[in-house]
Amino acid sequence: MTEESAKKVANVALGIAAVGAAYFVARTPHLRRMALGLAMSALTGALPAWLAREAQHAWMVSGRRAV
Repeated sequence: MTEESAKKVANVALGIAAVGAAYFVARTPHLRRMALGLAMSALTGALPAWLAREAQHAWMVSGRRAV
């Protein structure tokens, strides 16, 4: 087996495992609630903080003065 075909087989196996895990989480109420809570936490906490850091970095790289 070549390295390229081994990578393809590994990607397919990981994809099948991810789909299986997503199906299991979607079918289990407790895990579904936990996953939705974590997603909401990421969307309301980490995402805005990341966007603010990226905007600040872009502003600094552009060479403009702070207001």
